[in-house]
Amino acid sequence: MIEKRNFYINGQWVAPAQARDHQVIDPSTEEPCAVISLGGDADADAAVAAAKAALPGWMATPVEERIALVEKLLEIYMEKGEDLAQAMSIAMGAPIDMARTQQVGAGAFHLKNFIRAAKDFQFDRPLSEKFPNDRIIYEAVGVAALITPWNWPMNQITLKVGAAAIAGCTMVLKPSEESPLDAMVFAELMDEAGFPAGVFNLVNGDGMGVGTRLTGHPDVDMVSFTGSTETGRRFLGYSAESNLKKVVLECGGKNPCIVLEDAEDLDLVAEQVVNAAFWNMGENCSAASRLIVHEAVKDDLMDRILARARDWRTGDPLDPASHLGALVDRGHLDKVCGYIETGRAAGASLLLGGEPGAPGFVPPVIFDGVSADMAIAREEIFGPVLSVLTVSSFDQAIALANDTCYGLAASVFTAN
Repeated sequence: MIEKRNFYINGQWVAPAQARDHQVIDPSTEEPCAVISLGGDADADAAVAAAKAALPGWMATPVEERIALVEKLLEIYMEKGEDLAQAMSIAMGAPIDMARTQQVGAGAFHLKNFIRAAKDFQFDRPLSEKFPNDRIIYEAVGVAALITPWNWPMNQITLKVGAAAIAGCTMVLKPSEESPLDAMVFAELMDEAGFPAGVFNLVNGDGMGVGTRLTGHPDVDMVSFTGSTETGRRFLGYSAESNLKKVVLECGGKNPCIVLEDAEDLDLVAEQVVNAAFWNMGENCSAASRLIVHEAVKDDLMDRILARARDWRTGDPLDPASHLGALVDRGHLDKVCGYIETGRAAGASLLLGGEPGAPGFVPPVIFDGVSADMAIAREEIFGPVLSVLTVSSFDQAIALANDTCYGLAASVFTAN
């Protein structure tokens, strides 16, 4: 059993103000794999105080030095990639090869791009040629609370931390309590890279506890949140009740993949649709969970999609042969299975899957005959479930794609 009860505050690993153990569950076995602490108000306050105290010095640090520290972080990150991959695979169920290449790789990609962009960015520049003595100066927004989800841990942590560090912000990270182990490894990397005390802090906790405290804290200047739309709405309210801090949200999606009658290379289309629907167990806010396909190519395309989806192997996330790992926890598993039953009850035709897998696992599911009013076509399932809607025209496809309260991602296959 892994024990990670301490928080990283002001450059030190410290015990929580009040002991409150939380078991991290390995979704592939549904057994505890680690114990962390869930923080409270006192822990969040201590982390914010450390970040606030470190802010003036970090803001005043030349940007070249801030970039150099992020470069050092990237170097260590690449060395410790296997530790990060193992932590993600164990705690959130990603297949180990996918964790090594894409989960870890996404973090490296973002850090590299922040470094490249920062080196070309003018943090201090003239207003214009006409007013050369008037300046536009870009400075840190202040103390940033960074709240990240369990499904793409390193992708989201590096997106937030890399930007904040280079901009001169100090920060408090609250990772998901469902997948916190990789974040704690990341905190060790920040420490090893030599970031000054207080610049980066980590407090584990749940959304209603530490998450709410950070979002409403008067000394937090900005919140960056990635998660559900419902929670994002609450965070906007918390901000309004405190100091009208800046809030940046990335929330859910019910993303359409449109295939028109002139789409070429249907083998390629089928490969892309299957990957987009089932990759990372479908636990992606940008998952292509609605296939909107023209009737002229539908039968041919569905034969190819079904053939590919049947080859996706569900199994132990630590087995490199697995395409699909386990869903993150029992509650989420029950939610996804509930949507499958809702689709059956609504009259959708189940083309693939739908039978119980091993505990914690859901093999790929494909529904045909889906209408736009069905819950499986309208609500974010966040699992390996693809809903197929048939259209007879371009205009109908666009209308269906836009008939959603979400607006995160979309794709179109056409030769035009």
